[in-house]
Amino acid sequence: MIDMNTVNLTCIGCPLGCQIEVMMEGEKILLVAGNTCPRGEKYARKEVTAPTRIVTSSVRVYGSTKGERMVPVKTVSDIPKAKIMDVIRSLRGVSVPCPVRIGDILIKDIAGTGVDMAATKNVD
Repeated sequence: MIDMNTVNLTCIGCPLGCQIEVMMEGEKILLVAGNTCPRGEKYARKEVTAPTRIVTSSVRVYGSTKGERMVPVKTVSDIPKAKIMDVIRSLRGVSVPCPVRIGDILIKDIAGTGVDMAATKNVD
């Protein structure tokens, strides 16, 4: 018995949001259709085999001269989708001193992903 299935995706590779159909036989990709640009095919292939995401959140800061209590953060690159909750749990209880600058690495190798967490706002 052949295990064939179709996965339907909305591409996030560019603003067009193409409706992409990926036909698979087990783990093997047979066909990617519906993408307008090459980024769509690349996105679809990655999404059905090894999905990843950028994680955004915030962490506490202390010592702000303007009374700010939080700084927004994000992973510097995408992580495996299955590790998102591990990353979020790793942020609990984190507090960093001011000043914080955009791009400062606040946590190295978050949740063992090999990816750092960086500030996305200046906080004095």
